[in-house]
Amino acid sequence: MEVLFEPFQFEFFRNGLAVATMAGALCGLIGTYVVLKGMSYIGHGLSHAIFGGFAVSALLGVNFLLGAGLWGFASALMIGGVTRRRAIGSDAAIGVITTASFALGLALIKVFGSAGKSPDAYLFGNVLAVDRGQVVLVVAVSLLAVAVVFFGYRPLLFSTFDPEVADASGVRTARVDALLMLVLAATILATMNVLGVTLVAATLVIPAVVARMLTNSFSRMLVLSSAIGAVSGFTGMVLSYHLDIPSGPMIVLTGSALFAGVFAVSGRRGRGRAGHAEAGFA
Repeated sequence: MEVLFEPFQFEFFRNGLAVATMAGALCGLIGTYVVLKGMSYIGHGLSHAIFGGFAVSALLGVNFLLGAGLWGFASALMIGGVTRRRAIGSDAAIGVITTASFALGLALIKVFGSAGKSPDAYLFGNVLAVDRGQVVLVVAVSLLAVAVVFFGYRPLLFSTFDPEVADASGVRTARVDALLMLVLAATILATMNVLGVTLVAATLVIPAVVARMLTNSFSRMLVLSSAIGAVSGFTGMVLSYHLDIPSGPMIVLTGSALFAGVFAVSGRRGRGRAGHAEAGFA
């Protein structure tokens, strides 16, 4: 039993555990909207876009949170703008805009370096770098996300399932989508240090898909997805210490194990709900 609780004596682990748990819950909450809107690829894309912002902010000597955050938000707005005009599909828009940003970031780091910041920490996550400031950041973004979901519940719900009717009914869907993209960009930015660029998308998608298999209620899906994300973050962090596996991969593997278990026992109805997540609720 002492071995199980051994890592809790280290402050860096306690900070990482708190961030991983809150990050999992946060990603689960926002991931619900991402999955239901059929834009699961956007989490992957925005994390890569924000990495481009990391490289540019390091080169210019700008604060990382400010520079990368603005870069990610601008990328999200560009994706939304291209998609809204229906010139190309959302997946194609995400692919073009975000991979270009990621490639730019890699090129700038190769040519100019990263001004003392390790790009590997943001590519793969680095729990050793998590401090109290990171905990405060995740708490702040989590409170922002909860406030947006609570006060904007109806507009978000309406624009998620039927944006055309919502727009015709007076819901300013462009503003609602922009707000959701802002929260999504902030979520990715706040969780990159633990999860890494390459794994943020999985923590957005997996809890929401598992929750969708378990319920046919939107409100319950929000709660379940957040809880599943939190459990995955907490359990993955503890296992990462004892198995000597990086925190990001272990958190994703924990969520994947939950997905496999629920998929096996949920039956045809649960699998059908997950397969048509964006179709709505009964």
